[in-house]
Amino acid sequence: MKRGNIKLWRYGLRAALALVGAALLFVLTIYIGLWGAIPDKQELSDIQYQRASEVYSADSVLIGKYYLYDRQPVRYEDLPHQLVEALIAIEDRRFYEHKGVDYKSLFRVGFKTILLGDDSSGGGSTLSQQLAKNLYPRKRRSAFYLVVDKFKEMIIARRLENVFSKEQVIEHYLNTVPFGDNTYGIESASLRFFSKHVRELKTEEAAVLAGMLKATYLYNPRLFPEKSLVRRNTVLRAMEENGVLEAKHADSLANLPLVLQYQNYDHTSGIAPYFREEVRQLMEQWCQENKTEEKSYNLYTSGLKIYTTLDFNMQTLAEEVMHKHMSSLQSAFEQSHGKKAPWLVDRSLIQKVVKNSEAYDRLLKKGLNEDQVWDSLNLKREMTLVNWDGEFTESASSVDSIVHYMKFLNTGSVSIDPASGAVKTWIGGIDFSHYKYDHVSQSRRQVGSTFKPIVYTAALEEGIGPCTHFSAQQVEYKNLEDWSPGNSSEKNETYLNYSMEEALSRSVNTVSVKVLERAGIPAVITMAKNMGIRSPLPELPSLALGTGEIRLEELVGAYASYVNHGRPVSPYLIQTITDNKGRVLHKRVREKTPEPAFSEHNRLLMLELMKAVVNQGTASRIRSKYGLKNDIAGKTGTTQNNKDAWFVAITPGLVHGSWVGLDHHEIGFKDTSLGQGASAALPLFALWMQELNKRVEFRSITSARFEAPGEQVLNDLDCKPVVRDNFFKRLFKNPKRKKSKKFKESSAP
Repeated sequence: MKRGNIKLWRYGLRAALALVGAALLFVLTIYIGLWGAIPDKQELSDIQYQRASEVYSADSVLIGKYYLYDRQPVRYEDLPHQLVEALIAIEDRRFYEHKGVDYKSLFRVGFKTILLGDDSSGGGSTLSQQLAKNLYPRKRRSAFYLVVDKFKEMIIARRLENVFSKEQVIEHYLNTVPFGDNTYGIESASLRFFSKHVRELKTEEAAVLAGMLKATYLYNPRLFPEKSLVRRNTVLRAMEENGVLEAKHADSLANLPLVLQYQNYDHTSGIAPYFREEVRQLMEQWCQENKTEEKSYNLYTSGLKIYTTLDFNMQTLAEEVMHKHMSSLQSAFEQSHGKKAPWLVDRSLIQKVVKNSEAYDRLLKKGLNEDQVWDSLNLKREMTLVNWDGEFTESASSVDSIVHYMKFLNTGSVSIDPASGAVKTWIGGIDFSHYKYDHVSQSRRQVGSTFKPIVYTAALEEGIGPCTHFSAQQVEYKNLEDWSPGNSSEKNETYLNYSMEEALSRSVNTVSVKVLERAGIPAVITMAKNMGIRSPLPELPSLALGTGEIRLEELVGAYASYVNHGRPVSPYLIQTITDNKGRVLHKRVREKTPEPAFSEHNRLLMLELMKAVVNQGTASRIRSKYGLKNDIAGKTGTTQNNKDAWFVAITPGLVHGSWVGLDHHEIGFKDTSLGQGASAALPLFALWMQELNKRVEFRSITSARFEAPGEQVLNDLDCKPVVRDNFFKRLFKNPKRKKSKKFKESSAP
């Protein structure tokens, strides 16, 4: 060899040794933490996940989650064998042969990628390296730091394999890996894409999820089902090559279609969103109240399990019925108003609603003057709007959008167990994504005639017998600025006198005011409070007509007393709370039993009065139109100008309340035939009860019967429902003239 060639080889060898030394020094600097700390074995042995908290119905159905990262860790024992084999076959075939780093795979990848330019050779990262990446995500994007991060992950992977068994590595990996759609971990992915727990996955379903890990967006089965199907079959072939599946079995699975049961667990969609939001607020409060120096709970990261009172199937039926009824009612409502609807022609109302909007307020805060704000809000663009038929796109302005949504009828309905107050169904509005305001717990509206049973109960407690007859004649009260409540009936009732049962069943306003007058306003307000009404009530005679503004949940809690031996209940939503290991942190303790608000005898009398409302009174369409034969009592309610429609139903095992109206008080129903409680609110109960009657699982509720009234109750109600004035009284009454008198000062404020 020539001297020059020898020198060249020496220089080359020295350069190679220098490069190797520099590389080793570089790796050493990474190892000792100069490029960022590397967790030691102690830190790795104490891996902590951020866990989603889960919300369950009373029948153990997962109905929602609260999370920053949608993750629900599971144990290795819960992972089906076919899932583990699919993961190893497609991601790390030599998993059981290496100690965290597969040097053969690294050499293969390096040779094919760098020397042959084959980008399809894969990444060479083992499951342990991928776990390291999941636990300690890369923070920098440059090529240099990519090399640093790769070496760090290799070091962490080696340490992980020294700390954990192979099974534990797989467990941690599948609990930390992202699956797209803001879903982390195999359990959450299984629930999201297939609506089942991971232990229930079929082989072809496990292959879909394992296949996603190469590219969670590209192989997302919701977004790209065709690509996901091809990738699934690639996984099945890899399992066949690994000797996990026989060729015949792999072929049969590859021929199956891709079937998803996608379930979104975000806060605005899914079942019972208003209920879940109410639970969320209660849980935030609970976490704060149970915070100590030693332990604190975070609703979004602690993995709490919240077991609620909600009946999943009842809620599902209630939501289906709500959609059916409200979409039909909305159509009739808009048709009744026609081209002269307030949201079309009342410019002052439109202006008022726009000025109260977030969009208007946001532009003002940017410094725009009023003219500029209106110009901006009237600027048209392509906009997606929603109605009962779904989403549609059209050219519209922000003002158009506000006007579009202001015309929608809204609703609230809730049903409870009258013995305990456990909430069975809860619908706070028509669409949580567009209307966040909860009409069960937040909204206070005038309750109309649904307040009358409280008035009548107070009267019975004051010693006024149910067969006391009250004149239906309209009265003008001199000391109340000539206030003169009338009746909705068109017939002349001047000469008629109604028993309390008949007056309540017909919802006669003039009689209700007179019953209030006899019982006394203080006695009625005291009765309301004893029945669980917490909202402030007006100390005015109009209270008899339901001018008090009460929350729906209060009203159903008060009505529960009629089947709970006179005792009201407070509706509650949460039964039990456990930590992520199943230890009970909270269990609802039954509240101290309150004293009965009224006597047992008067309770049975009131039940008979409200049965009459359903059997032959204002709620009789429950029998005639909807054909319900269940034992039902209740009361309808309609407020002035048809602004609010109400119905509260009582059955032996359920109390159900519903409200229908608009969030903008200025808009009401065009006429009473559509806007009365019996037309707008009652169907939400009647249609729901029809569905319950069809299902065997609800037989104990639907077939329940009220206790038979005793002989004394029947005797007390044994009188003529209507008595006509005698000849002399009729002689001195002018049917065209209102009676004028003072409201009794003893009971007036």
